[in-house]
Amino acid sequence: MSFSTGGLFHRESVKLVELYLNLYDWESVRDKVIEENLLQTRTQNTLKRVCREIGSRLKTLSQGELEFLVEGSHQEQAYILWLAVCRRYKFVADFAIEVLRERFITLKTDLSYEDFDAFFNRKSEWHMELDEITPATRSKLRQVLFKILREVDLLSTNNMINAAMLSPRLLDLIHQGSRSDVLFFPVFESELKRTSP
Repeated sequence: MSFSTGGLFHRESVKLVELYLNLYDWESVRDKVIEENLLQTRTQNTLKRVCREIGSRLKTLSQGELEFLVEGSHQEQAYILWLAVCRRYKFVADFAIEVLRERFITLKTDLSYEDFDAFFNRKSEWHMELDEITPATRSKLRQVLFKILREVDLLSTNNMINAAMLSPRLLDLIHQGSRSDVLFFPVFESELKRTSP
């Protein structure tokens, strides 16, 4: 549940991937980021925590996805980072599929805090560890998840779900991994078939 640290980390993630594509070693990337405070955080502890969080997400991406992250448009980069967040956190992946995408394809295009709370309650019936999360932490998780969704532009400022516009190249990259990863995005099956290579 450490996704409550910050948000999407768009700019910082691109910076780390650019470094990685020069060094090809995540430990060296981490050392350089910490040594030179490349993420420009106020404290060393924050720098280490943010670097660890971003690194754990980026490590879920393939070499092709990492390269695309640097080359792609701002929106494509955001989609790749959303993919990484979903791969890193099963809770977020399940929310993306069971709530975000499900609401979208059933034409319920709004998303509320109540939807998050209902999902959280359903999950806690099967995952007792969720019961140990304090109301304050739960509220923070909800706030950060909605912030990330807005940063990816999958959610508007008035909590309406935006369809993902996945380019054929991005779709191809996603399919090279797990074909089911495309379910993390609010998109209709018919759109996927139309853009499939």
